[in-house]
Amino acid sequence: MKKLLLLITLVTSLKLSAQSDSGLVVVHKDPRVALLVKKQAQINEETTRSARRNVPGYRIQILNTIDRNAALDAKTKAYRLYPELKAYLIYQAPYYRIRVGNFKTKQEADEYMKDMASNFDNNVFLVRDVVEIKLEGSEP
Repeated sequence: MKKLLLLITLVTSLKLSAQSDSGLVVVHKDPRVALLVKKQAQINEETTRSARRNVPGYRIQILNTIDRNAALDAKTKAYRLYPELKAYLIYQAPYYRIRVGNFKTKQEADEYMKDMASNFDNNVFLVRDVVEIKLEGSEP
């Protein structure tokens, strides 16, 4: 946030000068602004790439409905019961689907599926999906 505020301050403080004879506008831009933007983009790319990657895996679908409020309630319930798992709300018209977890193997997902079947009224089943996996050695 501080970097964004600094960037906005720098951009707004640039001086614009107009030459009255030719009607041209000359913009004097501090080259450090472009350097800061480029550096921040590199930092964002490296930290995102090193923290996680997307791989084929499995998620557990706990709800498939046309009622958005029911989907949000199920997502909240999933977070409450399984705070260690990430819940995803997927909208594919006209259906809202709630999928939970990022499992590399079917065996990992099966352990949770047995417990989830008793906590959610609708059919709970395993789906293949592209999941986010944290790389070894990355910070939580």
